[in-house]
Amino acid sequence: MKKKGFIFDLDGVIVDTAKYHFLAWKKLAQSIGIDFTEVQNEQLKGVSRVESLKKILAWGNKTLSEADFNRLMAEKNTNYLSYIHKMDTSEILPGVLNALQYLIDKKQPIALGSASKNSVEILNKVNLYKTFDAIIDGNAVTKAKPNPEVFLKAAEAIKVAPENCIVFEDSVAGIQAANKAKMMSVGIGDASVLNEADIVFKDFTEIDFKFLNELIKEKRIINKRKKNIE
Repeated sequence: MKKKGFIFDLDGVIVDTAKYHFLAWKKLAQSIGIDFTEVQNEQLKGVSRVESLKKILAWGNKTLSEADFNRLMAEKNTNYLSYIHKMDTSEILPGVLNALQYLIDKKQPIALGSASKNSVEILNKVNLYKTFDAIIDGNAVTKAKPNPEVFLKAAEAIKVAPENCIVFEDSVAGIQAANKAKMMSVGIGDASVLNEADIVFKDFTEIDFKFLNELIKEKRIINKRKKNIE
């Protein structure tokens, strides 16, 4: 059996923590007089906390001292953590467990590649921590997506060449990072938004074992297959 590397983003791919990020960012933005919408929140997916706050400040045309900037980042994380403390296995997105188990059964290396600095806590909450062969998150990288650092480090950790890795991502920045890393990018979400991905599925319920097996068997993953699943 050939081995490929399967790298999963966390937020919006394995669990839906995007709603918690939105609530926490909205509370922060309102505290400094900035309106914040769900449309804007889409632009923060896959983006680091620092870069997200910079975007929000730019939208509100505001500047902060370094001390206030750091204080607000800490407040956002505290608010976010208050939500994820209550998470359990019911928050794993549909179809994800079946895909993970299939890859485990086929003895394929699995890594997490996430911007989140809270990934270990989240994975423990949903009982998936031991599922991954490697966890590369916001604590292990210095460059945020669309920089490919997180995925390149994940590939290195599971000892699979980048061109033999498949990335599952729900954000534009994440898809761009996977493409820059010369990995196959599988978008999870809206095909019109994730149009730079090699292939897009609405969610994991559309990804069957036949498709996963094809990914494993391919001698070399061909990028830009451009097949969007409506």
